[in-house]
Order: sequence, then structure tokens, then C-alpha cells
Amino acid sequence: MRLLAFEALRAVDERAAYANLVLPPLLKKARENSGFEARDAALATELVYGTLRRQGTYDAIISACIDRPLREVDPPVLDVLALGAHQLLGTRIPTHAAVSASVELARVVLGDGRAKFVNAVLRKISRDDLDTWLQRVAPPYDEDAEDHLAVVHSHPRWVVSALWDALGGGRAGIEDLLEADNERPEVTLVARPGRSTAEELLDVLGEDSGLPGRWSPYAVRLTEGGEPGALDAVREGRAGVQDEGSQLVAIALADAPLEGADARWLDGCAGPGGKAALLAALA
Repeated sequence: MRLLAFEALRAVDERAAYANLVLPPLLKKARENSGFEARDAALATELVYGTLRRQGTYDAIISACIDRPLREVDPPVLDVLALGAHQLLGTRIPTHAAVSASVELARVVLGDGRAKFVNAVLRKISRDDLDTWLQRVAPPYDEDAEDHLAVVHSHPRWVVSALWDALGGGRAGIEDLLEADNERPEVTLVARPGRSTAEELLDVLGEDSGLPGRWSPYAVRLTEGGEPGALDAVREGRAGVQDEGSQLVAIALADAPLEGADARWLDGCAGPGGKAALLAALA
């Protein structure tokens, strides 16, 4: 699963790929070829998304543990280090397991020489917890508030600045917003009308793994994460992954009053959010 996570991170770095589009095919391939289970898929997903969410913070910590500028470290090495840092500082994986598994990954994808470098850096990182590292690597708030928040909450400085300007107010508000932005989101499915129902998805998932959506009548929330592509309804296109906000946009558009025939629809802001698929099902 760590090799799979590494492959996803390389795709994001090398091709500027969307992680949410790269990861599902990798999970599907792993399930078909090596018997990946739901727990394996959930951990691989957390490794990819968790590492990307906290990349700015992990870069600052890694930089403090090496004797060269970060830009001089090969990107694949940085990906392995960031994966290891997330396991050490952002998960409950035991320290020895996080280090040994990351070093073994480095041997496979980087070679023995660079695996020794990975081992040395991760052992330095493992000496302290995340809060201690943040106190060490983040600039003092009183000296540079935006840079402090950027490192602590792993957001680019310009994003911190833009959000703070839009939000207004003091420190508490912007910190609450940045913390919320780093929360792991629930995976939400959409049951496409006429093709599946929320009740069908809930029956398949069971009460321990699925909950109804909060706002959309077509939404089902996956409480355990995992691999949506393993569900028959998702594989068959009768359901898909789509956040409730995106679902509500499509529902609002479909319910908008019209003059004349409701015969042609144009989606002028199509992206990977799934709105067109839901609109097609509603149509």
C-alpha cells in the first residue's frame, strides 16, 4: 500500500495530476492483482491525502533535518520522506513500523544508498511529536503571522493571506478556518436517480459503514472511507463519488424555473465534481 501511495504522489508531482483521479485506478488495480482489502485501501487513501494535506508542514520539518536546501533533494526522495513523516506525525502507526516500512519502500524505489538517507532523516523526525516540531520550525506568530500560520496549518502563504482578507477578524477565526480546511473529509456517494437509490447503497454498506447524507436526498456518507470503486453501483455508473455541495448545485439548477421547453441543458463549468452526471440522471 505504501508503494501505491508513492506512485500516486509521483503522479501528482510529475504530471500535476488530481489525486482523486489518480488514486481510484491504482486501488482498483491493486484489488484485482493482489487482493487488496478495504482496510488496505483505507490506509493507502489516508497516506496519499494526508501527506498532500500536510505537505507544507512536512517540508518545513524535513528541511530542518537535512544539511542542504530542500530543492536539492530529488523529488522521489522527498515523496518517500513526506510519506514517512505523515506516518510518524499524522497517524497512529507505531514509530518503528513507520520508519522500517518507509526505509523498505526507499530501498525498492530509490536504492540502498538513498534508503540510508531516508532512514537517517526519519529517525530525526521520530524524536519529537508534531506539536514540538511546529514550535521549532514555524516562525514566531508575533514576527510573521502569515508565515507562522502557513507552516503550522500547511497552507501556502498567499492562501493564508487571501483567506484572512476575506474572513476579516483576528487570529482565532483564521486559525479555526485553516484547521477546518485540513480536516479529513468524509467520502460521500451520490445515488443517481433512476439508476440507484440512497437506500440501496445504505443496504449494501450496512449501518456500520454508511450514513444518509445531511442535505442531499441522493447522498450517502462512507463512515469508514475505503474504496468506493469496489461497490457494484459505482463500478456500473449508477452511483458515484460526489460531495453534497456539488449535489445541491445540480439539484438547484435542475429545479430552476424555466420559460419554454426544458429540452437542452448546457453545463458551462464542467469539472471533475460529478454535477453533469447527476444532471443527466435527473433529466
